[in-house]
Amino acid sequence: MNKYQQLITTLNRLFQTDQEDLDFGIYRIMNQKRDEINSFLESDLKKTVTEGLSQLEETDTEALAQELEKTVHSLKEAGVDPDTAPKVIELKKQINASNTTVDAENEIYSHLVDFFSRYYQEGDFISQRRYKDDVYAIPYQGEEVKLYWANHDQYYIKTTENFSNYSFKLENGNTVTFRLVEASTEQNNNKASSNEERKFKLAEENFIKEIEDELVIYFEYLPVGKKPSQDQLIDEAVGKLLDKVPEDFRELTKTVPTKKNPDRTVLKKKLKEYTSKNTFDYFIHKDLKGFLQRELDFYIKNELLNIDDLDTVVEHNKDIYAKIKVFKSISSKVIDFLAQIENFQKKLWEKKKFVTQSDYLITLDNIDEKHYEEISKNKEQIEQWKDLGFISDKDSITRNYLKDHPFLTLDTQFFPELKDELLANIENLDEKTNGLLINSENWQALNLIKQVYEAEVSFIYIDPPYNTDSTPIIYKNNYRHSSWLSLMRDRVYLSKPLLGSNTAMCVTIDDKEYPRLFQLLEQTFGESEVSPVVIEYNHRGRSKNNFAITHEYGLWVLPEGRATITKQKELSSGVQRNLRRTGTDSRRRDSWSMFYGIEVNKATLEIVNVTDPLPLDEEVPAHINEETVMVWPIDDSGQERRWYYGSERVRNEAKEGTVWAKEINGSIQIHYKQQPKPKSRKSVWTGKHLDASTFGSELINDFFTNRVFDFPKSIYAVKQSIEAATDSKEALILDYFSGSATTAHAVIKLNREDQGNRKYILVEMGKYFDTVTKPRVQKVIYSDNWKNGKPQDTDGVSQIVKYMKLESYEDTLNNVVVNRSKKQQSLLDSNSELKEDYFLHYMLDVETRDSQSLLNIDELSDPFNYSLLLTTENEQRRQSVDVAETFNYLIGLHVGKRYKKENCLIYEGKQHQSNKKIAIIWRNTNEVGDEEIQKLVESFSKECDIIYVNGQTAVSSKDCEVLTLEPEFKKRMFN
Repeated sequence: MNKYQQLITTLNRLFQTDQEDLDFGIYRIMNQKRDEINSFLESDLKKTVTEGLSQLEETDTEALAQELEKTVHSLKEAGVDPDTAPKVIELKKQINASNTTVDAENEIYSHLVDFFSRYYQEGDFISQRRYKDDVYAIPYQGEEVKLYWANHDQYYIKTTENFSNYSFKLENGNTVTFRLVEASTEQNNNKASSNEERKFKLAEENFIKEIEDELVIYFEYLPVGKKPSQDQLIDEAVGKLLDKVPEDFRELTKTVPTKKNPDRTVLKKKLKEYTSKNTFDYFIHKDLKGFLQRELDFYIKNELLNIDDLDTVVEHNKDIYAKIKVFKSISSKVIDFLAQIENFQKKLWEKKKFVTQSDYLITLDNIDEKHYEEISKNKEQIEQWKDLGFISDKDSITRNYLKDHPFLTLDTQFFPELKDELLANIENLDEKTNGLLINSENWQALNLIKQVYEAEVSFIYIDPPYNTDSTPIIYKNNYRHSSWLSLMRDRVYLSKPLLGSNTAMCVTIDDKEYPRLFQLLEQTFGESEVSPVVIEYNHRGRSKNNFAITHEYGLWVLPEGRATITKQKELSSGVQRNLRRTGTDSRRRDSWSMFYGIEVNKATLEIVNVTDPLPLDEEVPAHINEETVMVWPIDDSGQERRWYYGSERVRNEAKEGTVWAKEINGSIQIHYKQQPKPKSRKSVWTGKHLDASTFGSELINDFFTNRVFDFPKSIYAVKQSIEAATDSKEALILDYFSGSATTAHAVIKLNREDQGNRKYILVEMGKYFDTVTKPRVQKVIYSDNWKNGKPQDTDGVSQIVKYMKLESYEDTLNNVVVNRSKKQQSLLDSNSELKEDYFLHYMLDVETRDSQSLLNIDELSDPFNYSLLLTTENEQRRQSVDVAETFNYLIGLHVGKRYKKENCLIYEGKQHQSNKKIAIIWRNTNEVGDEEIQKLVESFSKECDIIYVNGQTAVSSKDCEVLTLEPEFKKRMFN
């Protein structure tokens, strides 16, 4: 392979056009542009090199060689070693530097390959500035301590793909599922290195099984090193599977060829998709162009302008600079196109995602009884209640049954027509909503809700993946810690503005990532202090080679210099103490009013009298009653002290029995019962209530009858954290690694105990949302006491919980449509300069702008049917999305009312940032014209500052602004 072909191969990898057999995500888009890209590589770039090198001076290499030969001969005749002679060395340098045009071309191609390969690894550009001899440099701006990691300037794409299972249907309706089975990190008695590359491999035994109309193929995800490659493992799997495919699934053996792979089968295609979706596209560079341009300058200065060849450069500067100019010109074009691809992906990632579903869980006590008859007949709702364990097949669900069970949760997804009426009847909808559950990748969820909840959150509690060998995050390029840091940094940074001015954040972690997380939090919250708390979550200990691990950490981010953590109440019912004070300020002269006598009956030890305080200048009087003794606060050494309480209080509490006399070693002493008092919380938390097994795993198993979630937190550890962070009964708690919904459970439990109105926001991206997160919230609402999946009582709580699902990054990619009009093509064909500029900088943005996932404004004429292709369980379906709810979050609307009127959907509320009163009117513009909208506007314009209406409108009001919402929608979605 010559140097130019090496360059083409390298650039095809960089431009992601070497993956012809992948038809998802960015690969699908780039494959549509393959011919155009190849033309650019094979024609335009080569032309740039040829034209640039035409300026090179041809050096007379033969004359230089003759002169060198004569010089060497003369020096030998004179007895001088020619290899050390300056003139010989200089002539050799000139000969080496005098390249032909062909040599110069190859040199440039070689440098291009070297430069772009230097930073590119398996689909990502890694920030590794290299000096010579593999020494690296990092940007540094004089910080005392700097946390730096390989992927610091990249988004970690935590894909929503189902990592365990991948299913697809054949033409005959049968289903094929690739299922991931648990794989040990130790294979063949060799402990896997945490840096070893993991790959998908067909399970060793029982790797294929037919279950009715489903064929299940089992895989493991193992650390296997660099060899064999994933493609080789796929070929190996196909070889083992093809002969074992049952007759009903023979479609898997059909050929679906590509240019590179004419023998590719359906099975191989699907396996490639399965492995690729879980091992590609985990990083997007935040500023690829800036990074590569800086590195290009560095490369030129250190590789092309080598200081060791300074004399040669000066002598032949025209040729050197010509080659540098060509190299930089081509590199800049490649960088521009790479940046276009990366910025396009960045745009799709950062775009605010559509709300694809917005529904509510409403306890029946919040619903008018007139709807109970309809509710009792809804089969889908009844089936959900059975699955949740609320009712059984024996129960007769009638209107009266529902009246007797007010804490059953109605799920509005089963009542699309009733939903509007139910929500319209709730005044101050957002204020009355107790919880928000979001099924989404957490960065995307935070990015959408930030306008509504800026500075509103009282406490953030997160329990992120610990990144241990048993629970690693999916990572690539062997940058395990770096991937984890990128994941954490972007999400922590995005959630930072949601916290109020005197509020806290707690992140739990174990020893594996503790030091990096601590430094990351310090770096992100520079104005705050980071305080570690040691939590004994497993008092039995988790076995290791040396110490049995019993602890993890809660890293608390606290406003510096402020008392944010609440005091802890004494757990005991009180402590008995001597009423005589000791220590600081305990002498008589420190508080003379606390020096008085307490008269006690010797026989009964009853307090019969309390004297008035004795002035400082008076001596203690003699006591003359033989039946009683007068006790003064004088210690055993004769020092006059003082009592803790005043005389009047002692008189009262003696009657109540909370102050009493007690004989100790023949001496009568006065004791009191010290009431529980607040005290500072300690930095080490211990106690059986923190045990994650008993009050985490076992507790959740009682709710669900089987193991549904790995490593849930103790409900009491989360509850204690919430109590430590805030003493407000109106607090808002955010958890964006919510998992099994322990945080929501803890909030509801606290509210049960003190009749509080704390609220919660939970974000969970995975399959657990529908199987654990949301069901657990419903179960806790109904009852806090469960055993074997059955409620032990119906002591429920009244709740309104909103739950949403968001468009994923993969959904965004899948809904991108590339389209170039004939007019555009004609214009480009007639102007070569414009064509190159367009190709390098604008093509992807311009040709995808009408895609549904990028907000096709024309389609908002019918907002109730705005739809996307959404993937669920690897199956794509076109579904309507909730553009109205999406817009609410984009503008930061706290919803007061939601109702339908005149065939329009109307929201009223306040904008969080401006506190302006907003109304939003959604209509099908083909059915509702400006005349109807004008009447609506006039009906409530005096109560509003701004009214938004979808579709072009001439409606106006003298009382408020009336605006077309589409421009605001577009701006905020991509801002």
